[in-house]
Amino acid sequence: MKTSSKESAPDVTVIGSEEMQDVISRALVVHGASKENAAVQAASLVEGQMRGHASHGIRRLAVLVGRMRKGLIEANAQPRLDWIAPSVLRVDGNRGFGPVVAYKAIEEVVSRANETGIAMAAISNSSHIGMLAPYVESIARRGQVALLLTTSEALVHAWGGRGATVGTNPIGIGVPTAGEPLVLDMSTASVSMGKILDYAATGRGLPPGWAVDFLGNPTSDAAAAVQGGALSPFGGPKGYALGIALEALVGTLTTTAFGTDVVGTLDTDYPATKGDLLICMSLERLGLLGMLPALTKYLDIVRGSGVAGPVDIPGDRARRTRQNHEVNGVPVDEEVWALALKYSKRNIHG
Repeated sequence: MKTSSKESAPDVTVIGSEEMQDVISRALVVHGASKENAAVQAASLVEGQMRGHASHGIRRLAVLVGRMRKGLIEANAQPRLDWIAPSVLRVDGNRGFGPVVAYKAIEEVVSRANETGIAMAAISNSSHIGMLAPYVESIARRGQVALLLTTSEALVHAWGGRGATVGTNPIGIGVPTAGEPLVLDMSTASVSMGKILDYAATGRGLPPGWAVDFLGNPTSDAAAAVQGGALSPFGGPKGYALGIALEALVGTLTTTAFGTDVVGTLDTDYPATKGDLLICMSLERLGLLGMLPALTKYLDIVRGSGVAGPVDIPGDRARRTRQNHEVNGVPVDEEVWALALKYSKRNIHG
């Protein structure tokens, strides 16, 4: 099914999640990935699309394929896992797919947290891991609180500064409840660069507050934001302060790069130099499962506090979006889908 709207919005086609998973997986296998690793990486892109974040969906396939072709992603690499302290795992991703590395680390850290109460993984030399929500949600469903932090290229301007000097540095939090977990997945920027690129590709103007141009002036021109401009931090100086603090925390603990030295998630030219930090806390081991009824009651009070209807708790809207897309299919930019189909039939030298 094809649809379109005004103001240069792209034509879209509606694709089922299983077909999407199959096409992306085949594209990655065609370009050298094992079926197992391709399926894990493809599922990450599908989840981004299913949850309503096209910037972390199929649009990312072109960069992945480009990086595979140049040897910047070792599609069949397995991470090196070293416990350097009883609750601290150091992970060298060996340039593997980010989701493959992340899920290997999760299995180790969740298991260790069940023994020690809390455990952490510091991940380096790994590729982009996509949306954080699926990871922390999966951990929360296993009865653990999850905190997942990652750094990105310098895409955000400092408060009062110009030029991109700070990463978007997303934060993911998953907390179990007696029902659906609370799932926070947010960037410290006003918006993701993937979304800016999506707007630039489709010729749409940016909403106010999203970005500045190369002089540091607010801009609605997506191309100006990409070419020498920068994303704005969310919440002004508070978002900037949180972003740079997270960069200092993750970069230090994962021994990875800072600021403009972080590369390799949006480009097809450089090895990835960002870091990922995962912390898991077992409520059972810490004797805190008894808190879940009170937490659930509190969240339901918040949901019921709306003026014009129910209030969403972090994770609610994404779950509704995902459920709708599971039933009705996922709108995908027609050109992006055509490129995915092309990649799925093309060899690595094509």
